[in-house]
Amino acid sequence: MEIENVVIIGSGPAGYTAAIYAARADMKPLLFEGQRLGGQPGGQLMLTTEVENFPGFPEGLMGPEMMEKFKKQAERFETRIVSEDVTEVDFASRPFKIKAGEQEYLAKSVIICTGAQAMWLGIPGEQEYQGHGVSACATCDGFFFRDKEILVIGGGDSALEEANFLSRFAKKVSIVHRREELRGSKIMQERAGKNPKIEFIWNTEVREVLGDGTSMSGVRVFNNKTNEEGELKADGMFVAIGHKPNTSVFKGWIDLDEKGYILTKPDSTETSIEGVFAGGDVADHKYRQAITAAGTGCMAALDAERWLADQE
Repeated sequence: MEIENVVIIGSGPAGYTAAIYAARADMKPLLFEGQRLGGQPGGQLMLTTEVENFPGFPEGLMGPEMMEKFKKQAERFETRIVSEDVTEVDFASRPFKIKAGEQEYLAKSVIICTGAQAMWLGIPGEQEYQGHGVSACATCDGFFFRDKEILVIGGGDSALEEANFLSRFAKKVSIVHRREELRGSKIMQERAGKNPKIEFIWNTEVREVLGDGTSMSGVRVFNNKTNEEGELKADGMFVAIGHKPNTSVFKGWIDLDEKGYILTKPDSTETSIEGVFAGGDVADHKYRQAITAAGTGCMAALDAERWLADQE
C-alpha cells in the first residue's frame, strides 16, 4: 500500500490552505473533505451568506462560493480530494493509519482541520433561516444588522460577549435565557447590565423561528415559569450556546482540552503525537474566523513539511 506524505483531514479554510501549501511544496497531499454540516463539506462558511471581512475580496462573496474557490486552488496544485468522512485513525505507530469508508490509508504525517460546529437549538425554522437572519457568529454577521432589533440566545460568557458586540450595530439587543440568572462571569454580566441597548428576557425558551420564507421576522417563545406562549418580533437571532469541536474520532489518540479542542504545542501546530498537526477551529476556541483558520492551516503545512524533511 502506498504511504502518503501527508493526509489532511477536513476541508474548511484551514484544510484547503494546508493543501495549497503542502501541494506547492511537492508533498502531494491527500485531503478528506468529509460530509459534515448537513452533508456539506467546506466547514462553517457553507452556512454563511455574504463574507465581507476576508482580505482580497473587496466586494464580498458568498460563503459557499469562497469555499469553492479554495477547493479549486487546492486542486490546481494537484491536491487529491476524497469526499469521505474519516471514521477511524490509528496513531500508535508510523506510518499512521486512517480509515475512510471501507478503505484504509497510510500516512507519514497528518494535518487535522476538522473544525468546530456551533451548537444549535434544533427548533423548526432555525436551519431554514441560517444566513437569512439566524447566525452563530456576531463577529461574522453583526455588521448586517445595523439599526435592527435582534435576539441573542444563551446565558454564558459567549452570549454576553456576542450581545455587547452586537450592540455596536443593533438598535436593540434582547438576551433570551431559559433561566432567571446568568451563567456568565460577573464582569461580563455587569458590562451587559450597564449597556443601555441590552435587555434581558428571563425564563424563556425559543421554540420556533418565524419568517416569510426569505428572512426571519421573529420567534415563538415559551415561558417556562408561567407556561405561557407568545411571539417576539426580531430581525435576527444569534445562537450563543457554545461550539463543539469535531474531534470524536481522535479521542484517546491525541491530547484534547476539557471542551474537546485539540491541544497544540506553544508556537506550533504540533499535537501530542509527533507527526500529527492541527489547524483551524478544531484547535482554536478563541478567534474562530476564516482568516485565522487559513493562517493556521498554512502553519500546519509548513510544520509538517519541515518535520518530514527532518525525518528524511
